[in-house]
Amino acid sequence: MSSSSATESRAHVLGSTRQLGNSDLQLTAIGFGAWAIGGGDWQYAWGPQEDRKSIEAIHRALDAGINWIDTAAVYGLGHSEEVVGTALKSTGAKPLIFTKCAMTWGADRKIVQTLKKIREEVEGSLRRLKVDVIDLYQIHWPVPDEEIEEGWTTMADLQREGKVRYIGVSNFSVAQMERALKIAPITSLQPPYSMINRSIEAEILPFCQKHNIGVINYSPMQSGLLTGAMTKERIAKMPQDDFRRNSKQFQEPLISRNLELVELLRSIGKRHKVDPGVVAIAWTLHNPAITAAIVGGRSGEQVDGVLPAATFRLSEDEFREIGDFLAEHV
Repeated sequence: MSSSSATESRAHVLGSTRQLGNSDLQLTAIGFGAWAIGGGDWQYAWGPQEDRKSIEAIHRALDAGINWIDTAAVYGLGHSEEVVGTALKSTGAKPLIFTKCAMTWGADRKIVQTLKKIREEVEGSLRRLKVDVIDLYQIHWPVPDEEIEEGWTTMADLQREGKVRYIGVSNFSVAQMERALKIAPITSLQPPYSMINRSIEAEILPFCQKHNIGVINYSPMQSGLLTGAMTKERIAKMPQDDFRRNSKQFQEPLISRNLELVELLRSIGKRHKVDPGVVAIAWTLHNPAITAAIVGGRSGEQVDGVLPAATFRLSEDEFREIGDFLAEHV
């Protein structure tokens, strides 16, 4: 079997794919998110992480049929991209590779947000990922705002030159996307979206639908909070370099409400023999504006737990059941 046929066969296990915006990229409903595998000792770390487990998680996802990986240069200050590149060398799968730019760092490991070094950044990402072209290159944050036009012009140039196939944005507002569209089309937006973070529903998702901009949402399980594995005791024991310790969603009074929501997701999941996190992901995929969801995994076991999210879908009654809770509590 050819590598392309093998990839198609694996993808079939995870159900039909979805076209990403104005591109020809066909995505499985969930993709592998590589934020946490950047490891510890940087500003937005999830705590220490073994590369061996990261590579195992990537291989498990690809073997199951997930056909895209989303990372960023800044994750682990280059380390996540390096781990992804290493994992790809030892697998027959050829997933789509998405990464992000506009957050740089120096020898002091301090992160600087700028859209003026994108051409330099893409070369570093290509080298770390060990690929000749990046399938989707995204501006990570629109910061500083006054550099958006310069940054997006560079992104369009890189696409014309063939260093990247498609270009997208992450964490942009409608007004910022409108400015970018005057320069070049946007293939995708990557925003945060979960049942307890719904700020993109009112304006951003309708705008993306109107302009054929694909949406791949991150944190559908709210950084692990909705997985069903989180407890107050576990949160109290998180490493000091785990950014979630400082998140309001992981602190009172919100944590008690959020864990009550998890119990509702658990009860729905039991009906289908899936974990609460799978229900949380399915809730985001229920929105027709969402193309696919980014799902992280720090081990093969974690990946196994969320794989059902590729095909599991909520019934309208179950979606309303969750909606009633959210209307009353969130």
